Amino acid sequence: MTVNTWFAEKMGNHGIHSTYLEDHHPAHMPCLEIRLIDWSSAAQLARQLDMRFTALWAAEGGKHDEHLRYAYMVFAHPKHRHVMLRAALRENEPAVSSISEHFIAAMRMERVIQEMFAIEVSGIPDPRPWLKHEHWPADAHPLCGDFAADTVMPRCPGEYPFIKAEGSGVYEIPVGPVHAGIIEPGHFRFLAVGEHILNLEQRLGYTHKGIEKRLQGQQAEQAIHLASRASGDMTVAFGWAFARAVEAAAGVVIPARASALRAILCERERMANHIGDIGAICNDASFAFMHAQMQRLREDMARLHKQLFGHRLLMDLIKPGGVSVDLNAEQNLLLRQQTSALAIEVESLRSIYADHSGMQERVIGSGPVSLEEAISIGMTGYAGRASGIYVDERVEEAYPPYDRLNVRIPEGRDGDVATRVWVRFEEIAESARLIETLLGDLPDDDLCSAWQAPDAGVSGLACIESWRGEIVCWVRFGNQGRIDRCTLHDPSEVNWLGLELAVRHVPLPDFPLNNKSFNCSYSGNDL
Repeated sequence: MTVNTWFAEKMGNHGIHSTYLEDHHPAHMPCLEIRLIDWSSAAQLARQLDMRFTALWAAEGGKHDEHLRYAYMVFAHPKHRHVMLRAALRENEPAVSSISEHFIAAMRMERVIQEMFAIEVSGIPDPRPWLKHEHWPADAHPLCGDFAADTVMPRCPGEYPFIKAEGSGVYEIPVGPVHAGIIEPGHFRFLAVGEHILNLEQRLGYTHKGIEKRLQGQQAEQAIHLASRASGDMTVAFGWAFARAVEAAAGVVIPARASALRAILCERERMANHIGDIGAICNDASFAFMHAQMQRLREDMARLHKQLFGHRLLMDLIKPGGVSVDLNAEQNLLLRQQTSALAIEVESLRSIYADHSGMQERVIGSGPVSLEEAISIGMTGYAGRASGIYVDERVEEAYPPYDRLNVRIPEGRDGDVATRVWVRFEEIAESARLIETLLGDLPDDDLCSAWQAPDAGVSGLACIESWRGEIVCWVRFGNQGRIDRCTLHDPSEVNWLGLELAVRHVPLPDFPLNNKSFNCSYSGNDL
């Protein structure tokens, strides 16, 4: 039974009528139209069926319904996969009920549609702005259709209402938004007693780039360059997600060689970031040797990427219909040799890391997130796997070429810094194995299929496993093959909540260690 039939049947049994949106693709990731009055009930049913919340957003209507606004949400089930629901909002007073009582991770996304689309979200526990800066005008809603992308925001007086606490010895520690390093800006507000953290509150949005707005009106071939820069350290994964979404809408099937090359690039991206992050975590525990060695290995990877693909971070290698690069026999051998050597050396360094008693004292038991907590907020990626959530789109969605590979998912339990590091080590080894398999059996095929944009009003959905976790991309086409609407969802949207939970159990000096163990994306959040 397909997911649209299964979930539509379940909703029907609970009095929720739905219709299948025919101009949305692929068929196994359907869009079901429901009544606005059933919005919260559908989310409640999804929770009861142990479905996983994936994303929520809003968009104005397309070719046939320009006067409407829609709310969208996506859920996934281990057996029946993804399903997207949409509901048309009232024309004059667009409003929708909050689903955060069923899926707490939806609340920040609801805050975004409230501030960016002027859509009232009734019953939302926290109505404060999330991405909209407090110095922006109150009547500025940047994702509305009549808001020009080149608008210069006048600076208005404003102050973000951080959570307060009173009591003997309670004090606040503001950190950021400007940091001592070269990371992007983000504000952390701690409430603490002594060195004990009572609460951490994040304030992001300082790097809001307007990507969703800028994508409108672009051809898919140009838009992918911007989409793949949503978060620079996930450029392959974001590019792949966008490409799969537009390919699904257009009904384009890419060559097997192109799929294999995309996976090789994505697994190399996974290896490089895990290696760099393990080093950074060790650096925050003053284990400088591991930091130096891991940075050396990551630099070796970046130099080979530049030599073989023209870019250290693998940007602009994926395009609608396929890829823009190939590997000859000599390049294939170079990549295989380095990947194998890296895996061997990382395992050697892993032994040194495990034998370092000072390091282990810092990471074991630090910043735990329980399975129940991880499920409640919908954690994803290596952070979720460290707590016992073993969702991986390479297995669940099994998109090519992973449909012919046996991807091994590390199964963590303790949800602490040590387990998040362990999962990373395991994934480095597994990525190296997958790359070796793919390079050893590259299909003799074309690099790209002919690209032809679909008709206006046609949309597509894609879910890709990045090194951080699940990326969601939805695209709708307008006239002349141009992007009408597009939304991108980074796994950090959810995993930032995991960091807030983790640090309730650690002293203040261990916050950097925990922060690095999650390494959530500022840029990917501030689209």
